[in-house]
Amino acid sequence: MQLSVIGCGYLGAVHAACMVSLGHEVVGIDVDPDKIKALANGDAPFFEPGLPELLRTAMGTGRLSFSTDIADAHGAQVHFVCVGTPQKAGSNAADLTYVDASVTSLIPHLRAGDLVVGKSTVPVGTAARLAAQIAAETPGAMLAWNPEFLREGYAVQDTLTPDRFVYGVPEDGSAATALLDTVYAQALAAGTPRIVTDYATAELVKVAANSFLATKISFINAMAELCEVTGADVTELADAIGLDERIGRRFLNAGLGFGGGCLPKDIRAFMARADELGADQAVGFLREVDAINTRRRVRMVDLAREVNGGSVEGKRIAVLGVTFKPNSDDVRDSPALDVAAQLARLGAHVMITDPEGIDNARRRHPHLTYVSTVAEATAGADAVLLLTEWREYRDLDPAVLTKFVSSRTILDGRNALDPAVWRAAGWSYRALGRQ
Repeated sequence: MQLSVIGCGYLGAVHAACMVSLGHEVVGIDVDPDKIKALANGDAPFFEPGLPELLRTAMGTGRLSFSTDIADAHGAQVHFVCVGTPQKAGSNAADLTYVDASVTSLIPHLRAGDLVVGKSTVPVGTAARLAAQIAAETPGAMLAWNPEFLREGYAVQDTLTPDRFVYGVPEDGSAATALLDTVYAQALAAGTPRIVTDYATAELVKVAANSFLATKISFINAMAELCEVTGADVTELADAIGLDERIGRRFLNAGLGFGGGCLPKDIRAFMARADELGADQAVGFLREVDAINTRRRVRMVDLAREVNGGSVEGKRIAVLGVTFKPNSDDVRDSPALDVAAQLARLGAHVMITDPEGIDNARRRHPHLTYVSTVAEATAGADAVLLLTEWREYRDLDPAVLTKFVSSRTILDGRNALDPAVWRAAGWSYRALGRQ
């Protein structure tokens, strides 16, 4: 089947390459010529495990191309809209500029029977509005909403072997459903669950899922606050309550909290849309979820000051990791980068290292100091902060690290290390929610 993918950022580039691996012919379209040039050369413009190999293989088939001209989408039967919906400046609401522009520019190139498929995370009500616009300008063309559920670091796996498909279709959605079934035939044949529903439910699925996950993370971080004042251990607490099948252990890892390009802006946009609909009380709890998440960053800064005698001014602080999670180069709303910047503002000499995120972090905070290795970051350090749980940091040997630092003090911002191992090596170990 011939497909187009509008928007070749994180979501679109992965989707385009994966669709080719499923046997389709795909053209990826984006307004950024540098991005398109890189992709056309088989180079991923961001770090995602497995994507470079998949992209090069897809290019080798001759069934994947990239363009900056939306007219090249003509002839495709299914058009995936994969553009970003960032948070509006000065507001919690989602900015739909890119979604609206993509659909508007695509409409002149649609034919009756074509299907536009939204994958971007949008406020409820967006799909119905866009469907009306498409129907008015290209009678016979259709719209479906097919939310993505990608995890950065596992995006290729999540696209090729998803845990579910959700189709939001119009009232008579049999034609749209049949086209999507053809696109995803391989995964459906393997038994992937499929839910066919209305536009509003499909739009709510993604933000509801992200809100639930954010709530679970903030819940255990709220418990971490209590653990710190009572002497309890939040990791053991999470292990104990996680054995309850109604709760589960996943996403009960206390630490710096969540960040990235999805959870923070999605829950804020959810609150903003609920407020517009007069249902703000229904999701009012998300304000506290967001506040708890922000407090963890402040608490880590306070902990760094505490272990340095009340002030970090003039202290040399090593920061291990600035991406919002491991296996990604994404520093959008990164708790780790935020903590590093706060410490620098307090007068600390912050030395930052990260396996993949340095270039992106430098673009956002060029005044901070970045180095390539753990040895450089920790040289003469008064405290070492593990802020992103990359495997190479979780596997650090405390005896080896002792050779570089000025003070054997480590703050585990992700509860990723074994306190007994580090203390046995003579280190002072502190973590969020643990003594």
